[in-house]
Amino acid sequence: MELFKETKANLEKLGAAITTQEIKQQPVLWKEAFDNYQDQQKKIDQFISSIVAEEKGKKIRVIFTGAGTSAYVGDSITPYLNHKGDHTNFMFESIPTTNIVSNPYDYLQAEVPTILVSFARSGNSPESVATVKLAKQLVKKLYQITITCAKDGQLAQEASGDGHNLLLLMPEKSNDLGFAMTGSFTCMLLSALLIFDESTLAEKTLFVQKVIQMGDEAISREKEIDELMAVSFDRIAYLGSGSLAGLTREAQLKVLELTAGKVATIFDSSVGFRHGPKSFIDEKTIVFVFVTNNEYTRKYDLDIAEEIKADNIAAKIVTLDVDGADNFSGQRFAYSEGVELPEAYLVLPYVLFAQTVAIHSSINVQNKPDTPSATGTVNRVVKGVNIYEYLD
Repeated sequence: MELFKETKANLEKLGAAITTQEIKQQPVLWKEAFDNYQDQQKKIDQFISSIVAEEKGKKIRVIFTGAGTSAYVGDSITPYLNHKGDHTNFMFESIPTTNIVSNPYDYLQAEVPTILVSFARSGNSPESVATVKLAKQLVKKLYQITITCAKDGQLAQEASGDGHNLLLLMPEKSNDLGFAMTGSFTCMLLSALLIFDESTLAEKTLFVQKVIQMGDEAISREKEIDELMAVSFDRIAYLGSGSLAGLTREAQLKVLELTAGKVATIFDSSVGFRHGPKSFIDEKTIVFVFVTNNEYTRKYDLDIAEEIKADNIAAKIVTLDVDGADNFSGQRFAYSEGVELPEAYLVLPYVLFAQTVAIHSSINVQNKPDTPSATGTVNRVVKGVNIYEYLD
């Protein structure tokens, strides 16, 4: 079934109209997010440079934070920024709000100047709001960048008028109405990359043009993606390296969320998978390997793919890649563009592929992607979190 070509009426019968549209519209949103960045680049650069000047040569922590999918934004960009960001002035870290709230003393350092970068679709998650409060309480020199999709959310409202908090609103349609975060994840990720990547504007422009082309290509090749899943499976594994290892967490979560756990999932780094987690693979497992463009790291991604293929146990092993000097000998989903893209930018078209896998998996198990949790025990915005006062 090609969901991206189905009528709205048919998609509504499947309970998939919202999620399908929100996956499909992402390349358009990426262009809008890039345009927004260019429009605000002067303000962004001034905000960052003023912090550097104020701290007078001190190393500044940049903590990317969020809960669930929002946390995986940081996981997916931090490895790349660790070699392509400004290391003279910044240290980049990804720490979920869910860790900070329960263990603030392990993650917040009073004497170290810190930029807390909050990623949030709604801006109302209890842990996200509490993390900001804790950071203000514990860090003496705190600056914030709030990257959110909801102008009326609590984080956006708190940022308004705060000179130490740069509010960046994502494209309006990135505030996903469906259960699963899709465009919100990719727009926030792209915006953070554009802020902290030391590449030139010309390079960033090229990168964005390529990811848009690749995103459109994945949508146009939906039938091929569906055919990759034409085997009996009840397990999916995602593997990758560097920023793409961070992406594996989000890719597997989409399957888990949209199938309500009817398809079991696992994620790991390409090299780490051998150390026990590989036991997950059986004859009803599809393994997807995100392959980087980096010539050195690519060898490790391909090694694990070839090894799993040789084991002859998995129902299917597929690499997601762009043509390189070496390629997988088995089944590939190879993009026709993007050979020049760094790993963190590959996240965008790769996750669109993974979102497509997830929505098809949901339909395959007769679930409703727009409202996948039939019991209501898992919610679009997390509920039922007790936030306790922290007495330092």
